[in-house]
Amino acid sequence: MLENIQEFLNTPYLWFLFILCGIFIGMAKTGLSGAGLMIVPIMAHVFGGKLSVGIVLPMLIFADIFAVYYYHRHANWRYIILSIPWALIGVVIATIFGNNLNADQFKTTLAIVILIAISLMLWQDFRKNKSEKFLDNWWFAAILGLAGGFTTMIGNAAGPIMSLYLLSMHLPKNNYIGTAAWFFLIINVIKVPFHIFIWNTITIQTLSIDLFGIPAILVGVFIGIRLVKLFPEKIYRYFILVSTSLSALFLF
Repeated sequence: MLENIQEFLNTPYLWFLFILCGIFIGMAKTGLSGAGLMIVPIMAHVFGGKLSVGIVLPMLIFADIFAVYYYHRHANWRYIILSIPWALIGVVIATIFGNNLNADQFKTTLAIVILIAISLMLWQDFRKNKSEKFLDNWWFAAILGLAGGFTTMIGNAAGPIMSLYLLSMHLPKNNYIGTAAWFFLIINVIKVPFHIFIWNTITIQTLSIDLFGIPAILVGVFIGIRLVKLFPEKIYRYFILVSTSLSALFLF
């Protein structure tokens, strides 16, 4: 097992990046989604694009379990039920076609989807007639669910999409985190067989690498839970919105 790890993490610098990503994963899953902005590109730098997706997924599931344990009481199951079926369709589409998708095309498409969703959300927030929430409809859940399922399968990059979906519903801080935690735990577990049997990106070797990320994830979970408590509701909403917007711009 040690030989497999040393094949990739063969310098102190790469170990530092790996541990840093573990901390970021724990923080992102417990409410500080902005901490997840750099996880995908950093892990791709360390392990390569396709392999990094399979390495990151079990780490995300481990952090999802802690997020669900801590915030499960606050989940709003209506939005989970609305979005999960569409996300599953997105996962299947990505499994079939995503293996041959150009990385630059994927990043650009994801950024455009995020920016359009942000524009729609802001328009709803600032228009005069706020009594009718047009985003609180099945078609909005379908669009973002499909986009979220596709992006989470391709690169574990659905965080910004789900953030926008839940922000548009104006969920309180803890409800936002609890709903996202359950959504990602369900969808990430469903993705595992696709990665094992179709893409072959999760193996005994990749899982052995994941084991070394567990302590860092636990540190990130602790930091995330502590820091989220310090955010007032309104400021937390702006924090998520700004970090999500930055993630879209970073993809360009």
